[in-house]
Amino acid sequence: MDLRKIKKLIDLLEESNLAEIEIKEGEESVRLARTPRGTQVAAPVMHAPAPMAHAPAPSMPMAPMAEGASGAGKSDLPDGDVVRAPMVGTFYASPAPDKPPFVSVGQAVKAGDTLGIIEAMKMFNPIEAEVSGTVLKIIAESGQPVEFDQPLFVIG
Repeated sequence: MDLRKIKKLIDLLEESNLAEIEIKEGEESVRLARTPRGTQVAAPVMHAPAPMAHAPAPSMPMAPMAEGASGAGKSDLPDGDVVRAPMVGTFYASPAPDKPPFVSVGQAVKAGDTLGIIEAMKMFNPIEAEVSGTVLKIIAESGQPVEFDQPLFVIG
């Protein structure tokens, strides 16, 4: 399921009086639900034959995490826009092992440029720059697992 579709579903849930939305496409399904007070929206949970870890989404985009892996490294990040993992999966810096990486430190990027990919449930999801600028830091390592909301890149 496309990340853009999931974001649209989140917007739909926030704008309506619905407490829960569940959509199924083939073997994939996404379920979004409000908490009783309506202050947070649950993260999209993609169901697959094998169990998959997931984390709740913060109510505000790019909200700082109080603890965890990204909280400890926050002081190590240069000033700039932090591109975070939109899902749990395996991060890859290049389209194939024998190909060059999508971006390198110091490279200029435009909004919409592919920075890397995350493999989740045998699907490769492009991670795109949300702003134009220069890649200041690449935090994620190619071939390593990433968590939801984990910092991947810093663009200045």
